[in-house]
Parts: sequence; C-alpha cells; structure tokens
Amino acid sequence: MYKYSVILGNLGNTCDRFCKGYKDNPSTEEMLKLAVKIPYVEGIELVGTWDIRPDNVKEMKKRMEDYGKACVSIIPDVFTPKEYGKGTITHSDPSIRQHSLDYLRKMSEIALEMNCGIVNMWMAQDGYDYLLTTDYDQKREWLREGTTKLAKEFPTLRFALEYKPKEPRNYSYHARMADTLLAALETGCSNVGVCIDTGHSFVAGENVAEAVIMAKRAGERLFHMHFNDNHGAWDDDMIVGSVHSTVYLDLMLSLKKTNYQGWLSMDQYPYREDATDAIAESILWVRQFERIVDENFEEIESLIEQNDAVATSRFVRRVLFQS
Repeated sequence: MYKYSVILGNLGNTCDRFCKGYKDNPSTEEMLKLAVKIPYVEGIELVGTWDIRPDNVKEMKKRMEDYGKACVSIIPDVFTPKEYGKGTITHSDPSIRQHSLDYLRKMSEIALEMNCGIVNMWMAQDGYDYLLTTDYDQKREWLREGTTKLAKEFPTLRFALEYKPKEPRNYSYHARMADTLLAALETGCSNVGVCIDTGHSFVAGENVAEAVIMAKRAGERLFHMHFNDNHGAWDDDMIVGSVHSTVYLDLMLSLKKTNYQGWLSMDQYPYREDATDAIAESILWVRQFERIVDENFEEIESLIEQNDAVATSRFVRRVLFQS
C-alpha cells in the first residue's frame, strides 16, 4: 500500500480570481488539526512562507512530531510574491535571480531541519506570456544553472520539478513531462527529478500513465505525485475520480509496474466543499483504484497483451460497476 499525504494549504485556501474566500480561512494550527483527522493521511506537505519559515521551524517540527505525521515535502512559495511576477531564477534582473535562489536555499535548509527529503519546486512564474519578448535559450540556461546550484549544494535532498503547461504564465518552462525531464537531466544531478500533478498532466494533454513510464526510462526520475482531477481544460483541483476513472486505473498500473516508492499526495482546493471530506474522498478513490489494480493485475496484463479494446471495456465496466 502507498503512503498518503496532503498539502496543508488545501485545508484552508478558499479564494479564486473572483472571490476572496468562499469560507473563512483557518489558521495553520487549525488546518493541522483537520489534516491529521483525514483517514490514511500519514504525511503533510508544507508551503514555504505560508506554513513554515525560518522563525517557526522548530515549532512546526514539534507539532508534526506530536501529531505523529511526517513532513513529506517543502513547497517554496515562488509563485505569490509580486517581485517574481516575471520570473525567479530565470528573471532578467540578476538581483531577483539571486534573491530567489537565496530563498530556495533557505527552504532547502528548512527541509533538512524538518527531516524532509523533498523540495517540491513548482516554478510557476518561470515562463512567458507574449511572443518576441523572451530569449528562450538564455532563460532555460538560467533555469538550469539555478537548479544545478541547489542540487549540488544540497546533495541529500531531492528536488522534484512540478510541471504545468500554463498558469500563472501563458507558457511555462516546466510544461510537460518531456521538457521537465530534459530540464532535470540537463543539470547532471541525480537528485533532480519530477513531480507529476495529475491535473496538470490532464491539462497538458498527456496520458499520465505514460508520463510515469517516461520518468522511469529517464533513470527513476519520478520523485513525487500530486493527485486531483479536472475536466481537462483547466487546473480545477477537483476530487479524484469525479471526472476520470479508467485514466486512474492506467496510472495506478504504471506506478505499480515501475515500483514507485514515493508518496501519493492530495493537492486540491475545495473552495465550496468541506475540505476534510473532499480530500478524504480523493484518498478513498485512489485507494480503490489501487485495490482494483492489485487484485486484477494479471488479468490487466493479459488484456494489454490481447490489445482488444472491447475486452478491456468489459473489464473496466465490471470492476467499476460490478456489471
């Protein structure tokens, strides 16, 4: 069985581009109290600055220990500060590149202090919006240089590059599995890999199960997983299984076949729903998909060999709806 975790902010962030908050946002302590009550949650991901900072590391570490939960990853907040509006380690201003790199160093030091092995890097502002405004080669070189520096300075940490095709920028440098793998491999560092967010993969038009295989073929570069669901056009961050089903069966099969050993972390924003219930539903759906794959592994492998879409359809209908 896999280990399940949740991003702490999912218990509290209820704002979108139109409403400042559909519910009252709880405090960090209140969110922790809610998170630890969710069935099967063994770990928590903390967003840097939002949840954890140099001044409260010891306090957060004790809280996590008291609750008996692992710190799964630190997610540096390189997406909300206004000075990063045109990039972080790819910014044209060298002082901002340095400032963002120094911040990422601080977050890496926090990860070490929290006994956390992963720094999950969603470099959301590193991209561009307009054509003929960006030196693509230079920006990608700065991206490589900054990531490489971090990986070499913190060799015991794993840096998981989380990709997403767009938002907040119209084009992201870490957009899909293939170009994010290239970015990781260009560093020459074995501790740089990829985080798959299922919703980001859907928006990218990927088959997420195949993306897992690509990371495996690149040298065990799948470091982390975020789970949510959407309708394919936007990063809706919905309950797992609310839209996709066969896709998740295929994904869980790939994770099993590649012997993925990392966490399965829920990353969704229940703006209007009860957060603990919505996240709990996601975990229960993933566990159900996991169970189906485990109990029917040999039959699924046989179906793949047959390459008969009708037979596969019958199987999926039977395991999902007992019909």
